[in-house]
Amino acid sequence: MTTLQPIKRQTLTSAVTESLRKRILLGEFADGQQLRQEALSNEYGVSRVPVREALRQLEAEGLIQIIDHKGALVSKLSFEDVQELLEIRAMLESSVLMASIPRQTQEDLDLAEQTLKAFELALAEHDVKQWGELNSRFHLALYRSADRPNTLSLIESLHNKTDRYTRMQILFTHTMEQAHAEHTRLLQLCRSGAAKEAGEFVHFHILSAGRALEAYLKGQSAVAA
Repeated sequence: MTTLQPIKRQTLTSAVTESLRKRILLGEFADGQQLRQEALSNEYGVSRVPVREALRQLEAEGLIQIIDHKGALVSKLSFEDVQELLEIRAMLESSVLMASIPRQTQEDLDLAEQTLKAFELALAEHDVKQWGELNSRFHLALYRSADRPNTLSLIESLHNKTDRYTRMQILFTHTMEQAHAEHTRLLQLCRSGAAKEAGEFVHFHILSAGRALEAYLKGQSAVAA
């Protein structure tokens, strides 16, 4: 008879954190919506402890805010906030990519290529929920050889914070082909060892996505007016 091992608290916390993160990024929880610990505990069938720890992790990632007397609220970002985060991303990712390229291995490049193919498939199948995650995985695969764990952790957090807007930008500005073409170009520059050009290109790539989103949002505001 097989004896089942009890699930460790950290494993439980990680599972709840991942689930809540995905639900927030997919828009299941609206901006400003309150996340009640008791309701989530009942939904997941766990005590409040892993839920509370998961909410703390999501607060550290900027996806929620924990406010006295209000509890956990899904963060709401204005476009100005998103634009600032994209500008920070552009600076950090340009720097870390230039540091990574001289150290990149064939394994790094193959991983990035495999992720790019998965991203292309998700675009073709209109699998919107995968776009942000695959975009992040592609970029991080190119950066990991820089051996800057703190910077990479920060970049990953920034990707999480802007994930909804990444998917919105691709979906509503009809830039699927452009996104794939720019990622392909970025991988080519890495393969050729063109660190400076790649750094400049990823800076352009990130900020151009922001400009496309800005143009879309302004257009929507004009229609609404």
